[in-house]
Amino acid sequence: MAHVNRQNIGKFWPIPRKGTKYLAVASYNRYESIPLVIIARDILKIVRNKKELQRLINEKKIKINHKEIMETNYPVCLFDVINLADIKKNYQAIFSEHKKMIFEEISDKESETKIFKILNKKILPGKKVQFNLMHGKNIISKEKANTGDSILLNLKDNNIIKIIAMEKGKKVFVMKGKHAGESGKIENILERGGKTIAKIISDKGKINVWVKNIIVVE
Repeated sequence: MAHVNRQNIGKFWPIPRKGTKYLAVASYNRYESIPLVIIARDILKIVRNKKELQRLINEKKIKINHKEIMETNYPVCLFDVINLADIKKNYQAIFSEHKKMIFEEISDKESETKIFKILNKKILPGKKVQFNLMHGKNIISKEKANTGDSILLNLKDNNIIKIIAMEKGKKVFVMKGKHAGESGKIENILERGGKTIAKIISDKGKINVWVKNIIVVE
């Protein structure tokens, strides 16, 4: 499906519910992303239409995570970076406290990295491990890390900069659920009713969040 009724778009889309009846959807990862054409035209307003965006793509003047893309409906997910060569700007997708995806301008240096949560891992021959990361990305490495930890990745050479363990005292960001957009430090991690819960000290006080809904960032 290339389009969706505006009334059925994700609650995290930062656009009005009123307007044209149908909107483009991402070519994949549609439930956790916004298609580039919506961001470029309706949010950042760097193009007027899909045709202008396609021209920027063809001229390699717009990239996602420093990678060339081919389609206007390319999915932009949490922490993805939009690189705009002509105006020498970079924007990173983050969630606001209002649970909306917003695009924060970042420096060239900041745009070179992205943090990924490890969803699971597989042991390969030669003591190597395949880490299956969020947003469908996989990476093979000899680094030691556990499911739930985070990997800070250099987007230009695909090398791991560091592993950040999911543990007490670490800073986390809430990606999903009623506390989406909040951040804080882990006070404790415990099992409750068959679920792993993180007790987090945030700016708004103490909150309890499923570990599956958070990502450790530093």
